[in-house]
Amino acid sequence: MSGFDLIVLGGGSGGLASAQRAAEHGASVVLLEPNRLGGTCVNVGCVPKKVMWNAAELAEKLAAAAAYGFDIAVRGHDFLALKEARDAYVARLNGIYADNLEKKGIRHVRSAGRISGPGRVVDESGRHYEAPHIVIATGGRPRKPEIEGADLGIDSDGFFELESLPSRVAIVGGGYIAVELAGILQALGSRISVFIRRDRLLRSFDSMLAAELMEQMRAGGIEIVTQAELVKLSAGSGLTLETARGAHSRFDAVLWAIGRDPNAADLGLEDTRVALTDEGHIAVDEYQATAEPGIYAIGDVTGRAELTPVAIAAGRRLSDRLFGDMPDRKLSYEIIPTVIFSHPPIGTIGLSEEDARARYGSDVRAYTSRFVGMFNAITDAKPRTAMKLVVTGSDQRVIGCHVIGAGADEMTQGFAVAMTLGARKTDFDDTIAIHPTSAEELVTMR
Repeated sequence: MSGFDLIVLGGGSGGLASAQRAAEHGASVVLLEPNRLGGTCVNVGCVPKKVMWNAAELAEKLAAAAAYGFDIAVRGHDFLALKEARDAYVARLNGIYADNLEKKGIRHVRSAGRISGPGRVVDESGRHYEAPHIVIATGGRPRKPEIEGADLGIDSDGFFELESLPSRVAIVGGGYIAVELAGILQALGSRISVFIRRDRLLRSFDSMLAAELMEQMRAGGIEIVTQAELVKLSAGSGLTLETARGAHSRFDAVLWAIGRDPNAADLGLEDTRVALTDEGHIAVDEYQATAEPGIYAIGDVTGRAELTPVAIAAGRRLSDRLFGDMPDRKLSYEIIPTVIFSHPPIGTIGLSEEDARARYGSDVRAYTSRFVGMFNAITDAKPRTAMKLVVTGSDQRVIGCHVIGAGADEMTQGFAVAMTLGARKTDFDDTIAIHPTSAEELVTMR
């Protein structure tokens, strides 16, 4: 039996953040993770995805180079070389995380853990660990549809295993993973068909973003099939995806991007008071605490704002509260900025206009702008940038900020700071614009 102050189950972004912050406060910590450190984000998510997105962005810039006077002949693209460079970078990050744990005196056990009693965890070899506090940060995994032939398709994890670019790809799903991978593959040369169950992409985001993205994806050559109720997937001369409205065939790959499920099984929770939601996530309160004293959960396994920075912030605040003499420390989920690395990228903060009107009624106003960004002023392609500010109250507090277009990914962070501080529309109006940029539109809207 080994005694610690904190046991962390899961070595993803949230688990690492919680463990390291606790150690910085002087706590003794053991972290159990059977797989590569960094979790989904580092290994099969944000980090390798951004490398692929950068490659796709470069492909689009090369296509636009002639408009700027460059005579460039692109002789091809080595997909395998890109994969190898990307995987080597991820492997370096895995090593850095391991080194950081060692430097901070955190014990890393390369095993899954299971709660075996009050304040106790057992690893796969049967060794027990004891601590007054246990943090569950086991993340999630891609979901596959329950249809015949589902195993013939790949999920987002499988996308990162591809060693060559598939010629024709069906992507099933309308969320951020689906649109991100669709944009990457299309820019690198695949022919893409996206299948969605309803009539729009990104249903949980502002409708302006969804409409603009669908328009630009279609303009770029991506087929979007709506009202697609899946029936089965079969193999023959290529893959055939059958929907209730008919069959679509000759795909080289079918990629499932229909959501993610929490890794909440096999944790020993059945012998605790920890409750699960209807979707199988671990239920927690505003302090990340479960119904079992001494057991907490953070990150994707809780189903709350499933984003890497959110898991990191929740993990750090939890350890600040437990070990840093900050009893009221907790994460606010009200103003959360996020970026969708689609083509074009999307930046969004706070409430959509639809959610704002549902919460505040008629006391909501939206300011919008739509224009061609300056990069495309002299190119044949004229993709639009669109922006929206959502405000409420007599003082017009900004409660939503939504941008789609080149640069949205980088401009969003600064506006998130302003909104976190409670900025009003007049604060935006009183800010001097940086010209000529797309971002200036957010402080010049009328």
